[in-house]
Amino acid sequence: MLLVRISHARQADVAQALVPAVSRLVSTLVRARAAVPKAGVGMSADAAGTSACATSLPLLLVMALTAAAQDQPVISVDVDLVNVFCSVRDARGEYVRDLSKDDFEILDDGQRREITHFAREADSPLTVALLLDVSGSVIHILETEKRAAARFFREVLRPGDRAMLAGFAQSVAVWQDVTPSKSMLEMALNRAGPLVMRSAETLEVRWRGGTLLYDAVNLVAVEKLKRLPGRKAIVIITDGEDYGSLVTLANAGKAAQEADAVVYGIHYEERPGRYRGGGLSALEKLAEPTGGRTFHVDQALPLESVFDAIGGEMRNQYSLAFTPGGPEKAGEFHQLEVKVSRPGLKVQARSGYFGK
Repeated sequence: MLLVRISHARQADVAQALVPAVSRLVSTLVRARAAVPKAGVGMSADAAGTSACATSLPLLLVMALTAAAQDQPVISVDVDLVNVFCSVRDARGEYVRDLSKDDFEILDDGQRREITHFAREADSPLTVALLLDVSGSVIHILETEKRAAARFFREVLRPGDRAMLAGFAQSVAVWQDVTPSKSMLEMALNRAGPLVMRSAETLEVRWRGGTLLYDAVNLVAVEKLKRLPGRKAIVIITDGEDYGSLVTLANAGKAAQEADAVVYGIHYEERPGRYRGGGLSALEKLAEPTGGRTFHVDQALPLESVFDAIGGEMRNQYSLAFTPGGPEKAGEFHQLEVKVSRPGLKVQARSGYFGK
């Protein structure tokens, strides 16, 4: 099962969930107190302190629970659920923003699951990992990539959002770790460039030669995003060709799904006449199972417009969550299907999840 942050929980719910554990702790402390002699002449300071702690800590816990029971909103509560982010479009390709929980249905391996959490995610925090291919086949577009990425960071990221920047070629380098600072991201973009041996201290995957696309996706998903709460996206600008990765395409995709990250592929290459080859196919295989998409940059769809489309999609998502039925086997893949009751609509969502 995947870890999800549930927003807008109330502290009363948190207090109710904590009561059993706190009750057991209080019982233990009471027994400990009974075993400590009453304070008196000749009693050591350590023993007196233990007695005082056993006396006061249950009271402090009760006071904390009482305060928590007040009807105040909190940021999040961790619950073991499977989280599904999706977007819905009509026949014209326009986003549908007025659906309710009752309009959705989730099938988990063909079995209908109760949707336990529903939200419209227009303004919820977002973490974006931007991966730039700086290998020789696409290095000529690096400055175009950097300008479009800077605009994306400025215009799409909102207060509370975070982003990181990494590059890949013969190795993988993280130019800026996850941060909410747009200025730090733009400074990292200014530093971004071809990977060279003298910058080895920045490299997170050893120097091997080739174009380590799958290694880059795996590293970012596992090491940077997996433990983070909330919505996550990996945006990749590349010609889609991988050479030399130790990680396979299938395992890179699995890592992204296990991190609850939606992958967006931006396909950009020097010879547009051959873009329908293996590079685009690899990006599609990375993106589509996560609920993402792949875009091909050309004169009709410049890079800036692609970033606008990705930003728009991120701000027009629904969040659904459910509890899997029965025991799960670690690593076992479960097929998901998200449906809407309103006719004529198309849902874009992840195709499955891996048991934990």
